[in-house]
Amino acid sequence: MEPIQVLIADDHTLFRNGLQALLSLFPDIQVVGEASTGEEAISKSEALQPDVILMDIQMPGVNGIEATRRIAHTSPNIGIIVVTMFEDDDFVFSAMRAGARGYILKEANKEEVLRAIRAVASGEAIFSPAIARRMVSFFSKPQPTPGQIFSELTRREREILDLIARGENNAEIAQRLVLSHHTIRNHISNIFSKLQVADRAEAIIRAKDAGLGQ
Repeated sequence: MEPIQVLIADDHTLFRNGLQALLSLFPDIQVVGEASTGEEAISKSEALQPDVILMDIQMPGVNGIEATRRIAHTSPNIGIIVVTMFEDDDFVFSAMRAGARGYILKEANKEEVLRAIRAVASGEAIFSPAIARRMVSFFSKPQPTPGQIFSELTRREREILDLIARGENNAEIAQRLVLSHHTIRNHISNIFSKLQVADRAEAIIRAKDAGLGQ
């Protein structure tokens, strides 16, 4: 059998090197490339057409979720596994909506990583145990009513968009939500991408037209 071809996309060199060293021990898996940015992940996935991509979320420029969305659209044959430190529901479901077939945490052990790669390469979807528990909990709760405004956004993204429409800057939003400035910037980047707006002013117009920011 041909080995499973894997592309590693992560902006941390040490983490990429660690995964490369781990996967090199298994003859059924072959790392065919590495990417340190979202843009690089998109271009290398198109050129290499790997079976599986291990995708970080927070990378310079295009983030991992947007990169996943673009790759899944142009190359649906590639299985994408998000590998991240974040187990927040917003990140999990944003990744799933973008087309990821798996979501595992960077603290996952060797067996979890190997199982995820092999499962996704064979067409399955897989989640680390911690993420699976969160998904079961989420779907056991009453779901929001249909027709929710900006349904493409997560709950957190809608909350941040509402605060943007109220005129709050990134520092004020970070303080209010008790989140880091980096996390707020990442959420705002996702909002702009999903709403297909060019800047904050255009996002505010869209938000106010929908009744946010009151």
